[in-house]
Amino acid sequence: MLGKRMEDALNGQVVAELYSAYLYLSMVAYFESANCPGAAGWMRAQVQEEFVHAMKLFDFVNEQGGRVILTVIDAPPSEWESPLAAFEAAYKHEQKVTGLIGELVEIAKQENDGVTVDFLQWFVNEQVEEEESTSEVVEKLKGGELSDVDKQLGQRALK
Repeated sequence: MLGKRMEDALNGQVVAELYSAYLYLSMVAYFESANCPGAAGWMRAQVQEEFVHAMKLFDFVNEQGGRVILTVIDAPPSEWESPLAAFEAAYKHEQKVTGLIGELVEIAKQENDGVTVDFLQWFVNEQVEEEESTSEVVEKLKGGELSDVDKQLGQRALK
């Protein structure tokens, strides 16, 4: 059974993951308008991943006897200076999410909630991958021709 503090924190993370999906969906729209179909496809896959993350948290809260309470999701930005700037924003966002997951782990430890600590390990590992993948795209965009990188991004497969 989740303690109230842990339940509230996990509810906050559900909303944070939904915001991530919303942010990346906004980036899909930006990339489509910028004629970057590969980057748009890459971000569409990212949107789906973020929904999976939100639902893992959602289901865990319910399975642990808690109640999911959804709150307002802020509007994401809709414009970036360039495709590189959009991916830099995505990388920075993933770093922020990593911090949020770390805070959840700390709360779970403070609450002596080993079940939640174990559950959150998947997210810790996932964030390493998320930061790495967005960082790799940033580096590719810095060092390559946009059209070539966009073609590469379009080859991303869903997990």
